[in-house]
Amino acid sequence: MSRTAAIIGGGVIGGGWAARFALNGWHVRVYDPDPEAKRKIGEVMGNARRSLPGLTDVALPAEGKVSFHAAIAEAVAGAEWIQESVPERLEVKHATFAEVQADCAERAVIGSSTSGFKPSELQQGAARPGQIMVAHPFNPVYLLPLVELVPGDAGEAALVEQAKTTLSSLGMYPLHLKKEIDAHVADRFLEAVWREALWLVKDGIATTEEIDNAIRYGFGIRWAQMGLFETYRVAGGEAGMKHFMAQFGPALKWPWTKLMDVPEFTDELVDLIAGQSDAQSGAYSIRELERIRDNNLVTMMRGLKAQDWGAGALLNAQESEMRAGTALGARAAELPADQPVLTARRTVPLDWTDYNGHMTESRYLNAFADATDRFMEIIGSDAEYISSGGSYFTAETHIRHLDEVHAGAVIKITTQVILGEGKKMHLFHEMREGERLLATGEHFLLHVSLETRKPSAPSPEIEAALVRFAAGHAALGRPEGAGRAIGGPR
Repeated sequence: MSRTAAIIGGGVIGGGWAARFALNGWHVRVYDPDPEAKRKIGEVMGNARRSLPGLTDVALPAEGKVSFHAAIAEAVAGAEWIQESVPERLEVKHATFAEVQADCAERAVIGSSTSGFKPSELQQGAARPGQIMVAHPFNPVYLLPLVELVPGDAGEAALVEQAKTTLSSLGMYPLHLKKEIDAHVADRFLEAVWREALWLVKDGIATTEEIDNAIRYGFGIRWAQMGLFETYRVAGGEAGMKHFMAQFGPALKWPWTKLMDVPEFTDELVDLIAGQSDAQSGAYSIRELERIRDNNLVTMMRGLKAQDWGAGALLNAQESEMRAGTALGARAAELPADQPVLTARRTVPLDWTDYNGHMTESRYLNAFADATDRFMEIIGSDAEYISSGGSYFTAETHIRHLDEVHAGAVIKITTQVILGEGKKMHLFHEMREGERLLATGEHFLLHVSLETRKPSAPSPEIEAALVRFAAGHAALGRPEGAGRAIGGPR
């Protein structure tokens, strides 16, 4: 059963929230009096569709319906999550919350995207103060997982836990702040860097492009995967954080930065910064820059995913939840043996395509190898079994590329066992988008002792599971293309 979220305010942030919910299977109701709201959110949704589904190796749920409403009451009725993203004016937010609470469910979470107001300020005069909490995301909301969740002293514990559970199910990371403070946490760091950057430009020390390069070629990459304190802990060497603080702590007394001062925003300074920014990035439209940004974020986050680290660990946890209770999470005894086994259902990510605009050759093997790994898990050759000293090694592979596959395609792979006995396992994979056959992968594997690195018999349990599928799949007949050599039949 689909769940419903209401988005109040459909700008860049509101549109990002709409995309995050809808692409995770929620129905989304949008209220925004801007006559261009439908177009703007449609463009954000388009960017999200091409990037978010490719972050995970399990396909996201079917996309929820996005509808637009002329009144707040229509949008919030029956919604279990309501996200306010109206302009940063307290009187506007208060008026919005009053309308929302007049018609929303009492147990719905009302999150505010505010970057500046504390929850105690938002809750002033509210009918149910504990229902309103800060849920401050980062742009693009549909990709970046961080949400600063600040309920304030009036926050209701049960609703806070409900909010954390919901955000986690969307693949996000709720950073629950127990005390409120102006600008929360992350924006305080951003403001400090922003202030110093303004001075560096104003004083002619560096251009906007040089400052951006200092970040993206240096500490920005470290921060992306290790944060601030862990980075400095490593910088302290074997002696760790205490050594780092003893060595570099005195530098904090040196007048290096101007963090307490802000340069006056004169027309000259604004023109200087705007001119340098245009020279740096003006060759691209904003939509092009958004797509470039999304491509880079997906690639970096997938890299972290492979290491099960940082934002990548969140994606792996989300995948585990999505697999649970489906064929992609089942074991051998839970699956019928008289039909091909579903071993993958995923979206093709942006970084899997080549200069021809379709999936590159190596990624077909990548997808089929993942399907083989999944089948090994199904029969019991999982991480625990491999750690005990047994595994399967691939001895031969043959892939047929039958049709094009593009980024964003939802592909599924089914696996048929052609031979399964003793040390031998012969698999035939079929990759499809809908009913369209895209490719086949034929793989012959041998069970190997990881101690001797030579073929060996698998455990009786694994062999029994493999034989069960081989016997059941024999009735399916030999699949078309099996045993084929390059250019023609064997």
